[in-house]
Amino acid sequence: MLIERHHDIRIEKRSIGDEGAPLLVIDQLVADPERLVRRAVRRAFGPMGEHFPGARTGAPAMYGPLLESVLNPLLPEHFGIRPGRFRFSMCHYSLVATPPAELRFLQRVPHIDSDDGNGLATVHYLFHGDWGGTAFYRHRQTGFAYVDKSRREAYFRRLEAESHGSDVPAPGYINGSTALFEQIARVEAVFNRMIVYRRNSLHSACVDDRHVPPADPLDGRLSINTFIDVA
Repeated sequence: MLIERHHDIRIEKRSIGDEGAPLLVIDQLVADPERLVRRAVRRAFGPMGEHFPGARTGAPAMYGPLLESVLNPLLPEHFGIRPGRFRFSMCHYSLVATPPAELRFLQRVPHIDSDDGNGLATVHYLFHGDWGGTAFYRHRQTGFAYVDKSRREAYFRRLEAESHGSDVPAPGYINGSTALFEQIARVEAVFNRMIVYRRNSLHSACVDDRHVPPADPLDGRLSINTFIDVA
């Protein structure tokens, strides 16, 4: 499956909160996004990973090379990373679909994907419905908007204490500021938009508990999510 970049791809640089972690918003990423949706319909989705609130399946093999060609020239200026070969620890279609009442504590608060400051994550939105984009957060007690190796112990020790405290969130998706976290940036989901950020930024999908998407590639919150390391 050949995946080509759109002839009118658009790139916007943003930053996340006072700490200024980089955030790229890339619109009109691929020339034929509907083809990616049709490919997802033919694949079998299932549970993958203990923390993701939904189902996943592998993305097309040619998706990785497309990202490498688009992102490599942007790495030095926006992320301070030298261009190189991409290694993908994840490259999956994803469908957020878990009922709010079934979410565990760590699924009800923002998360990091890794404490490695050079690791990148992308979310490529492939849905037309109003299923919400992605938000970024600051942990109120520590002040952290990202969690690297130097912050990891202090952050998770505090989060563990909060998981048993009076401000523990009720079952449901986080979708705005709470007693534990302040929302400091938000990107709306637009069909064929991709966001790129460091994997150690605290973030979460913006899902409305009153309107949780179905586990259906045609009607649900379909995206392609990747974790990237550059060799």
